[in-house]
Amino acid sequence: MDGMLSQEEINALLGNMDDNGGDGAPASASVDTLTTQEQDAIGEISNICMGTAATTLYSLVNQKVTITTPSVSISTWEELTTDYEKPCVFINISYKEGIDGKNLLILREDDVKVITDLMMGGDGTNLVDELSDLHLSAICEAMNQMMGSSATSLSTMLNKMVDISPPSAELVDLADDIDEGKLGIFHDNAFVKVLFRMEIGDLVDSNIMQLYPIDLAKDLYDQFNSNQASSVEEVKEEPAPQTSPPPVPEPAPQAAMYQAPPMQGQPMQGQPMMGQPMMGMPQYAYAPPMQDVNVQPVQFQPFNAAVNPITQQENIDLIMDVPLEVTVELGRTSKSIKEILEFAPGTIIELDNIAGEPIDVLVNGKLVAKGEVVVIEESFGIRVTDIIKE
Repeated sequence: MDGMLSQEEINALLGNMDDNGGDGAPASASVDTLTTQEQDAIGEISNICMGTAATTLYSLVNQKVTITTPSVSISTWEELTTDYEKPCVFINISYKEGIDGKNLLILREDDVKVITDLMMGGDGTNLVDELSDLHLSAICEAMNQMMGSSATSLSTMLNKMVDISPPSAELVDLADDIDEGKLGIFHDNAFVKVLFRMEIGDLVDSNIMQLYPIDLAKDLYDQFNSNQASSVEEVKEEPAPQTSPPPVPEPAPQAAMYQAPPMQGQPMQGQPMMGQPMMGMPQYAYAPPMQDVNVQPVQFQPFNAAVNPITQQENIDLIMDVPLEVTVELGRTSKSIKEILEFAPGTIIELDNIAGEPIDVLVNGKLVAKGEVVVIEESFGIRVTDIIKE
């Protein structure tokens, strides 16, 4: 019969539906993407948040920090490992209020060395060979301050409270096989890559990346878009202010003025001439008495040339929790390899300090004080006797 489908055609149609997931959609369709509007919104959100974070980083390193407008794209882990410099530092940032999810901030190892050296009072050029736990702890504190201020800006944009957990830092070599547990959702899924260019004075000029899961990026867009729409609705619904008619000024009191007697043939003021219709009473000019006003020349506070805002004490409270290594030295000496190989139990090594001289107290290898050895119960201690001032 014409118009009837054969069994083979029916089977072919059913097979195509199975291949496409049963709903007629192409098998290659994927939700792992963002629309142009979503990418623009994520870029705007990231730009505002990183702008606030740059201001916070400036207060920590006392150097000019510039973070440029970001570029937003969809990427995979395979693409990222071929494009970014190795090794690098992972900063894991988790949201604990306002947003459900986490993002990953990736910085170059050398950039982290410069930032931590500046935070510890260096000039950003005395870089260590390898990052220690001390440096990772310092960069975590910096990221906690930066992303905390970023979360505050995000709270303003979304009109609700947004808070983060303390970040964690880890040195990772992208050339190695990275454990899936360290990457979580970023390992096998496409994600949103937000690329920034960061400049710190003349010391750093490189790229940093912030990775978002696509679900988190879409959630941010939805909340940002709905908040913007509600703000527009509030503006539309706000009634226009009613304009009231201007108040009618009260007539000024008429001053008692002496009027000379009219000359012959001239009418008195306020009276019309013969044969002339009255058009209205004339208005008398009235000048209120002048009030005494105390006028003095303005006085400005004199500038103090001795105060330089660049040399003022920075807010050291921001890095109060950064741990530092304190070392006490009784003295030093130098020996040849031959002499060192001859060491044995009981060998006496003569130091450069004379008995009774103060011993050195070093913080991160830098001499800061001198003191004398004391015994506290069963432990040695040191009593600081002098602070080294450079």
